[in-house]
Amino acid sequence: MGIRKFLKNNLPDVVLEPLKQAYSDMHYAAMHVVPEEWYLKRQFLKKVGYPLNLDNPKTFNEKLQWLKLHDRNPLYTKMVDKYEAKKYVADIIGEEYIIPTLGVWDNFDEIDFDKLPNQFVLKCTHDSGSIAICKDKAAFDKKAARKKLERGLRYNYYYAGGFEWPYKNVKPRIIAEKYMIDELTKELRDYKFFTFHGEPKALFVATDRMKDDETKFDFYDMEFNHLDFKSGHPNAKNHIEKPKNFDLMKKLASVLAGDTAHLRVDFYEINGRVYWGELTFYHWSGLVQYDPVEWDGKFGQWLDLNVMK
Repeated sequence: MGIRKFLKNNLPDVVLEPLKQAYSDMHYAAMHVVPEEWYLKRQFLKKVGYPLNLDNPKTFNEKLQWLKLHDRNPLYTKMVDKYEAKKYVADIIGEEYIIPTLGVWDNFDEIDFDKLPNQFVLKCTHDSGSIAICKDKAAFDKKAARKKLERGLRYNYYYAGGFEWPYKNVKPRIIAEKYMIDELTKELRDYKFFTFHGEPKALFVATDRMKDDETKFDFYDMEFNHLDFKSGHPNAKNHIEKPKNFDLMKKLASVLAGDTAHLRVDFYEINGRVYWGELTFYHWSGLVQYDPVEWDGKFGQWLDLNVMK
């Protein structure tokens, strides 16, 4: 049994949580001094399961690591900033596709909760995962939200997320958005399009995120045929129905991708309308396995790095 698993199984949370925090802080500090390429090769082998070839990358995961090191357009910083990206996207496809912003602040203490509606979503603008959802303000756990968001604000996601360069200069802030849910599905399904050189080639649909079960990922082609592989999370038990606005989402994904070599463009379909979610350059930081592994290669064939060299 590994030391982490042993500690998790044998220590109470009151002891385990400070240890996890201390380890996280030590890892974050180390990321400021370790060479990028050395770290990426080490993490790649550990998480993906085969050696990273940066001299002649073939697979999707390998090519994402190459892009981390070599494709550093300053515009990418605005594109991944959860606040600034709203203006960027609205200027391209229109304000009607943007989830309303309720406020933005530099720290948690600036938030005036009396001015927020009964339901809202708080998230950090500069990272992934620092989010607090309020479905009822009277029952909202502000202490837990503060802890999660303030912890996120302390970290530069470039170092915390595996050298994803676009996040390095994003200003850490907290944004509040309107709480949204689709009345038909009773959840907020993500439709995440993989674009290559401006053309959508595949997508996955994220479901069950607001339920007790594990999130489900199902991959589809551009005719919405289910693709027979798994990555990141298990498939749903039943195939997802084709969204009403699928063709519109494909079109908008292509427009937003522009001349990028690769960009994942995310949307929601909420009560019959399309809303943009986010722009992502490195799906799961390029450190996720595909089952079967051949799909890592198939996605990689769509990404031509020769146009970048």
